[in-house]
Amino acid sequence: MKIYTKTGDKGETSLFGGTRVPKHNIRIEAYGTVDELNSYIGFIRDHIKDIQIKTVLIEIQTNLFTAGAILATAPDKKILKNGKDRLNIPTINPNSISTLEQQMDLMNDELPEMTHFILPGGHPTVSICHIARCICRRAERRCTELHYNSPVNESILVYLNRLSDYLFVLARKLTKDLQGSEIQWIPEKLK
Repeated sequence: MKIYTKTGDKGETSLFGGTRVPKHNIRIEAYGTVDELNSYIGFIRDHIKDIQIKTVLIEIQTNLFTAGAILATAPDKKILKNGKDRLNIPTINPNSISTLEQQMDLMNDELPEMTHFILPGGHPTVSICHIARCICRRAERRCTELHYNSPVNESILVYLNRLSDYLFVLARKLTKDLQGSEIQWIPEKLK
């Protein structure tokens, strides 16, 4: 399989199923941002040692690839044949959302209660986690924008929303595990 096809040289690309769209299409923006997020999740995974967290991050990356495949498919190509999607596009399992919630609960049990907003940073790996959280929110914004124009599988919207929360809690846990510093945001007028 060749990596370069030259079919995108004039600013268009193909969605899964063959539909051609401009590369600036909101659908491309949505799955491109999900792909960017996936790369940062891999970067986080490469910087931590905790096997349980690495396992969850691999599951997250798998779900993000699934979300990308769903987003990269033109809605008119999702034609059911004998009750199945003829393109065999996977779906995000609702249990994946529950997994994120359970993992957040487990991590939160170990963390001090939050009384203020927290400034991103404290350790390089924590900073990467906060960057991923921000990219996740951007992916969510792109997907909701797409959803207003062309319905998006709602499991993607829920998953991205929950994932950004997970990444925030993970950043706090990594701060604790890596003995980083957690700096509270205390506005000047509140001092």
